[in-house]
Amino acid sequence: MRRIRDLVPSSDILYYGDIRNAPYGNRSRAELSTLTIRALQFLAEQGAHSIVSACNSVSASLAISLFDTCSVSPDYLIEMVGPTVSAFKGSDMQAVLFATQATIDAGIYQSGFQMIGKEVPCYAIPELAGAIERGESPGHIRAIVRAMSERISWSGIDVAILACTHYPLAIDAFRVELPPHVAIFDPAIAVAERVEARFWPREAGDGKTRFVITKDSEVFRRYVAQLFPGTEARVEVLE
Repeated sequence: MRRIRDLVPSSDILYYGDIRNAPYGNRSRAELSTLTIRALQFLAEQGAHSIVSACNSVSASLAISLFDTCSVSPDYLIEMVGPTVSAFKGSDMQAVLFATQATIDAGIYQSGFQMIGKEVPCYAIPELAGAIERGESPGHIRAIVRAMSERISWSGIDVAILACTHYPLAIDAFRVELPPHVAIFDPAIAVAERVEARFWPREAGDGKTRFVITKDSEVFRRYVAQLFPGTEARVEVLE
């Protein structure tokens, strides 16, 4: 959302965060389906018509299967996988991908990269999203990233893709624990560029921001203050 706000500052944005059920990365496909339907229905009820699905664990195939159920047109929804894979078209960079177990089990990134002729090894970091969600210490976050990094042979690897929306919030840990020659790719940049290209200027507005979460969280409030300093938007908690 921070990246989107940077590129399309006058758009009106409703942020829905399902903190009560987060993180999604270790949930079953059936659970993800139910939670996704609930989220899309809430957004539609609140008047949203252009939607960014910012959770990698909610796969593209799952979202597409819900279009008819939730009356969402594919032209009005952007998910994480397509923009990320597209960013590597024609690139000879060798990549690895870090994600949640649900994202890797869905196979959406593997299929996407195969379609552009690339084989990208995928590694799950099951504990990381939850640790970030809970606001664990930087040392604890680094230890989780270090344990994963030590399992990988980094020879010939040029870039690491952070394919979980939580992971860029721990980008400093990745920078320290991954080898210095490895670049870090944040999909939020590619997604925000896709939003600008597809939704702008259709979504020109007054720059209003509204945060709605399903469970109160001091960690979330700290991130809002850090990423959106000076914003007048308040955080609403659904009962």
